[in-house]
Amino acid sequence: MQRREFVMLLGAAAAWPLAANAQQQEGIRRIGMLTGIAGEDVQTKARIAAFLQELQKLGWTEGRNFRMDVRAGAGNLATIRKYAAELIALAPDVIVGSGTTPVTLLLEATHKVPIVFAIVIDPMGAGLVNKLSRPGGNATGFMNFDYSLSGKWVELLKQVAPGVTQVAVLRDTSSSAGIGQFAVIQAFARPLGLEVSTINAGDSREADRAVTEFAREPNGGLIVTASPSTVVHRDLIIALAARHKLPTVYFDRTPVAEGGLISYGPDLVSQFQQVAGYVDRILRGEKPANLPVQAPSKYELVVNLKTAKALGLVIPPAVLARADEVIE
Repeated sequence: MQRREFVMLLGAAAAWPLAANAQQQEGIRRIGMLTGIAGEDVQTKARIAAFLQELQKLGWTEGRNFRMDVRAGAGNLATIRKYAAELIALAPDVIVGSGTTPVTLLLEATHKVPIVFAIVIDPMGAGLVNKLSRPGGNATGFMNFDYSLSGKWVELLKQVAPGVTQVAVLRDTSSSAGIGQFAVIQAFARPLGLEVSTINAGDSREADRAVTEFAREPNGGLIVTASPSTVVHRDLIIALAARHKLPTVYFDRTPVAEGGLISYGPDLVSQFQQVAGYVDRILRGEKPANLPVQAPSKYELVVNLKTAKALGLVIPPAVLARADEVIE
């Protein structure tokens, strides 16, 4: 082999790893994720883990054929808005939006980037999609529940604490979903003889003061509605309910596992496994406009018997028989 040919061959060989690396970089897809709660929250970590595990089953490995950029707003509207713009500026192939507010802000910023949402209440009423069976825009995903579920929380509170005559509803006053949940709770409370009031969960000091004042009246109970604020202030709400011995119904099992009394709602961790399935389909060429919005197929009832005992309550056998999980 002549020297000139050898040098050319050596140069080509040196370029092969660079070319291969460039091809690998080009083949890496980009996934964004925006959540309304804190990144270090136990719920956020569990949902991301479930999402990544399911993606791996579908052939996606982080660092090999995709990278993920996560932003967590920790219940702050301005921060969530800023992170929505940040993620879109990264030009992702798809964004996962967790919660009604993050998805709303993402859709305000883009009508092109595909969005798969989770933990959204009434996506059609919120203006996120045109139709559940055929969303029609750049967003689709999975509903948390419809507003009718809120009525079940009222019935459940009366079942486990029949002496309750007044109920304070913790909600986020800045959330449209909070308004819808409260309206259903009011409608179900009247026939059960329950007097209803509201507490703004968006401000921790106000929530502390309002719950303490509410607890001065006898026969009270709490209902904690679904919102970023009630997640952000979860520890405070659990502590207030225990301190003032208020029977409390939650929309998610996490507070019950951490000392709350009872919850009824969807399995939100498994919902992120479903989200991974839609992300996979979009990365392989399908359009969100053609993927139907799906509702939960099952709701979980979780009861904490230790907390019930501390409150002096005996959970009815009929409730225990229906429970998906009993914590002792």
